Amino acid sequence: VTVIRAARVLDGTGRVIPNAAVVVRGSRIVSVGPNAAVPAGARVYDLPTLTLLPGLIDAHDHLAWHFNPQGRYHGGRSDGETEFEGALAIAGNAYVTLRGGITTAQSLGSPEDKPLRAALASDQIPGPRLLTSLEPLTERSGGPDSLRQLVRQRKAQGADVIKLFASKSIREGGAQTMTDEQLAAACGEAKTLGLRTIVHAHSAESMRAAAMAGCSQIE
Repeated sequence: VTVIRAARVLDGTGRVIPNAAVVVRGSRIVSVGPNAAVPAGARVYDLPTLTLLPGLIDAHDHLAWHFNPQGRYHGGRSDGETEFEGALAIAGNAYVTLRGGITTAQSLGSPEDKPLRAALASDQIPGPRLLTSLEPLTERSGGPDSLRQLVRQRKAQGADVIKLFASKSIREGGAQTMTDEQLAAACGEAKTLGLRTIVHAHSAESMRAAAMAGCSQIE
């Protein structure tokens, strides 16, 4: 049992609890309250000047993106970085993310996320809980039938969410790239499988198409 006492706690519901104690059994918070009794034998951390708050959620992260040993962005190109150097950089990203107060991160998405998620879940390395789309889908992923199959494939591979690129970047004007039929097929199949869809849509037309297709979230 671990007890963390602090000057105040923001409990996530809008309340501020002064002189609060957070009681943790194993990996689960079992109580939060003012001046809570400390169970016998508990490990106690006193933080008399600090404020505690729930872990933050980063809804759009890319933990696999990193700088190479030359201090430049590693974009999958042959830049001399070894696989081991890349793995260390990604693990470092996970660690600093957790140190920043983020306890759940949603990565959209990289194939490296799957082994990273497993390593985090098994406590091999420190970091946040990870949700991932694995590799995203685009207008080049195929027609409606192919997209339905790919959504099922991502589900089988362990994706937590489906990421779709339905438009160009805002830097390129944001024009819609996926057809209405492609969006309807991918978002419909994901909904049938119980998966959320997050759609990159940077223009009014692409946002409207994603909304009409019943996609879960537009960004």
